[in-house]
Amino acid sequence: MANVGSSSLRQAARLCTKNISSAGLIRSSALSRAGVVGASAQKVSGRRYVSESKKDAAQVNVESAIKADQKKFVQEMGKTQLEQPMQPTGANADAMMDPMAGVLKQATVMDEGQRPIYLDMQATTPLDPRVLDSMLPFFTGLYGNPHSRTHAYGWETDKAVEQARENIAALIGADAKEIIFTSGATESNNMSIKGVARFFGRSGKKKHIITSQTEHKCVLDSCRHLQDEGFDITYLPVQSNGLINMEELEAAIRPDTALVSIMAVNNEIGVIQPLAEIGSLCRSKKVFFHTDAAQAVGKIPMDVNEMKIDLMSISAHKIYGPNGIGACYVRRRPRVRLDPIITGGGQERGLRSGTLAPPLVVGFGEACRIAKQDMDYDTKHIKKLSDRLLSGLLAMEHTTQNGDPNHFYPGCVNVSFAYVEGESLLMALKDIALSSGSACTSASLEPSYVLRALGSSDESAHSSIRFGIGRFTTDAEIDYVLKAVKERVTFLRELSPLWELVQEGVDLNTIEWSQH
Repeated sequence: MANVGSSSLRQAARLCTKNISSAGLIRSSALSRAGVVGASAQKVSGRRYVSESKKDAAQVNVESAIKADQKKFVQEMGKTQLEQPMQPTGANADAMMDPMAGVLKQATVMDEGQRPIYLDMQATTPLDPRVLDSMLPFFTGLYGNPHSRTHAYGWETDKAVEQARENIAALIGADAKEIIFTSGATESNNMSIKGVARFFGRSGKKKHIITSQTEHKCVLDSCRHLQDEGFDITYLPVQSNGLINMEELEAAIRPDTALVSIMAVNNEIGVIQPLAEIGSLCRSKKVFFHTDAAQAVGKIPMDVNEMKIDLMSISAHKIYGPNGIGACYVRRRPRVRLDPIITGGGQERGLRSGTLAPPLVVGFGEACRIAKQDMDYDTKHIKKLSDRLLSGLLAMEHTTQNGDPNHFYPGCVNVSFAYVEGESLLMALKDIALSSGSACTSASLEPSYVLRALGSSDESAHSSIRFGIGRFTTDAEIDYVLKAVKERVTFLRELSPLWELVQEGVDLNTIEWSQH
């Protein structure tokens, strides 16, 4: 037992000695390190671990990016061909070696002022700088929820929203309480057509809707959805000039008709429908009249009382305002009843729940105020440029204007160039932003359903181009467009074997084409 006890004591003593020595070593090394660090800190006082921000630190050096990607290629090929066009694409070596580098370079060039001339005003319009100025405070300091009634942040944005509502109402001759804010004309169209139909269709007495074949896609689609729900839809044909035949419309109205929906200005051919006549007819038949006025409000005089309009769809980005905001005019006397599509907090008279975006609403209101103020000037300016463009285009051989030449909005010029494929012409006119139809359907290779409804052939519909003129379009741009279109149409026609036959006086309709 004594031996066991003494050996245990010896082991314990050894362990204590070992721990003490190792702790001493750790302390001494830590102290020595601290001394070194302190000395080095004194030696290099002011040392920073974050690099200084410089003016060009965040700039993309396009040339460096291209050269870095070309290095391996150059080593393999032994030479560079930076600006040589590469066959068969025609792209230069920059883009061929690295498409992204080519895109960067092209974007840089375009930002230096060489972007295409913009003539697609029916798709969207540029934001007016005055509109942007009115919006900016509401992105920073004035950020309150306009529906918050208990503090100043909510009161100040609510006041701005109500002022915008009054500006929109003044533009169309309405009362401010009749303006319902939405996300755009598409939502307004859906809300008007589906809302009225579902409210009056519940009783089973009014299950009939009338619209036209040349309406915007969102109107036609809303009607198709109602068809699936058991409603009866009449799609009125239009005349060859794009206008509604009033006698056909009157004959189509039935005792169970709830709504007539006819657009004010067509988005593809620009024809202006006789709204006052349609409104009077609908009022006499006790049928509600809805119009999609996205392309009309702020461009031509509109008065909901004179025209007897009950519901109207409006979009901000068609009148030099911001994207993502629109409005629906809903008449209060005689009252129009409709089921809301979006339910929730009960904002906008319970017809369109959801928190409003004050910057967008304020921008929309300012765009309407400017449109009302500058309408006379804008109309004269656009009419002058439109006449110049149209006379130049129609002076060319085998060109025709689509739509009624006497009842159309001058800012929308739709012309067919016979014996030229519209898509080919758009590709040839890369330096001009144009469209062969509406932005909603231009991705499809199908001919425009609007032009087909006018009775145009597939060939004529495929060869049509829409020119959109706006507030900021200049005389010099129109002159350039005229020159470019004439040159490139001539070039494309010379490539066409059909054009050669036409020049020889052959009537293409008499040719019997054989199939292989």
